[in-house]
Amino acid sequence: MTDVIGIQAVRAVLRDAPARGRTLYLQQGRRDARVNELIGLARAAGVRYQSVESAWFKRRVAEGAHQGVLLECHELAVADEKALSAAWSSFGSQPLILVLDGVTDPRNFGACLRTAAAAGVDAVVVPKRNSAPLSAVALKTAQGGAENLLIVAVSNLSRCLKQLQRKGVWVIGADGEAEQDYQHMDARGPLALVMGSEGRGLRRLTRENCDLLVKIPMSGNVSSLNVSVASGVLLFEILRQRGAD
Repeated sequence: MTDVIGIQAVRAVLRDAPARGRTLYLQQGRRDARVNELIGLARAAGVRYQSVESAWFKRRVAEGAHQGVLLECHELAVADEKALSAAWSSFGSQPLILVLDGVTDPRNFGACLRTAAAAGVDAVVVPKRNSAPLSAVALKTAQGGAENLLIVAVSNLSRCLKQLQRKGVWVIGADGEAEQDYQHMDARGPLALVMGSEGRGLRRLTRENCDLLVKIPMSGNVSSLNVSVASGVLLFEILRQRGAD
């Protein structure tokens, strides 16, 4: 089981993936329009709900702002390479894959998932090790963005990139030391965008398996962007280029 906390994240699960819900917990004394909406969604989905004291939340929620609501859920399934291959034909002529190499902070991970969902990404690929889990904090930050995403955990990220290349996918990595500006990349056709962690960036083998490295030019005193912000900049540039065709 996993916990989803926060009004927006709980609403998204009850609305978009109600079969995941088991029990909705509400803080006693918390009754407003937003909570009433959650109760209505829970009733429609056949999810039971109950009121609990604030101390219950203090014991149950170790991290993150719960806003007086918690939805106990079945685990959100994380797929493997076979599921990615099985779903490939449904991605259309220009698949868009987001690859996260070593994003271990759950808030950054959740924000990347939310960005990916907003950009219409077909799948998010992460390594089985050295990646943040789909924790309550990550899911709250994603605010429903994770519910309908195909999230794939792979044992060997470099091998996965090579397999994508054999499918005709152009692999573009984000690297602050790259020579090419991201606005000059060609984003047409099947594409995988690879993002590294904020501290280390792309790992050496990951970088070597990219077809192209691009950077987001920085101005002022800021030397880099949060990985979810950088993902948004690059993903929506990809959408802009594709929309111009």
